[in-house]
Amino acid sequence: MTPAGPVRVALLDAHPVVLAGIETWYAASGRSITVCAKGDDVSAALAGPGRQAQVVVLDLHLTPGRCAYEELTALVAQQRRVLVHAPRGGRTEAQTCLGLGAFTFLTKAEGERPLVAATLAAADGIPYTSPALAAMLGGGSRPGRPHLAPREVDVLLSWFRSESKAAVAAGLGISVRTVNTYLDRVRVKYGDAGRPARTKAHLVARAVQDGLIALDDL
Repeated sequence: MTPAGPVRVALLDAHPVVLAGIETWYAASGRSITVCAKGDDVSAALAGPGRQAQVVVLDLHLTPGRCAYEELTALVAQQRRVLVHAPRGGRTEAQTCLGLGAFTFLTKAEGERPLVAATLAAADGIPYTSPALAAMLGGGSRPGRPHLAPREVDVLLSWFRSESKAAVAAGLGISVRTVNTYLDRVRVKYGDAGRPARTKAHLVARAVQDGLIALDDL
């Protein structure tokens, strides 16, 4: 499934050669992906044409010497779908980014295909886990307990205790769309772990099995 119309993307990276390379990948993908803004500062995505971007690709090391967690937080606060693009894979960094609300986490070493696929998935609101992220979080086809980011657990447990997703969104200060994204991501992780959870009842059962919640708490 691909987005119905052109996908507008804002690219944030500290290296001009990376910006040029990603643009080339999008152009060669055969899909309608347009870079509407690019630069080495988060303002490129928060103002001007960048405000129209459906997807933001954020270099984790946008500023040398530190991780771009503040920039990620600012983008997520505007309900932007952010693909964190990291120079290398780090479990702690990936977990932190997902916990802050990143749509997904990719490494630059993964190259063209995962980035294009993640961009299209983000535009359509379909959860996407790259091969590197699956390996970092213990995903893949190996049965067992999937690793859920802290924010995913918060949304999951809040949903169990709420009458609606709208109530979850209001309680956590996020949108219903973001609630759905987190829940879809949790389902993908359980599916990848060989323990599918397609309904709310299935998710409750998995959470009880994994010690995330007790029956008395429901």
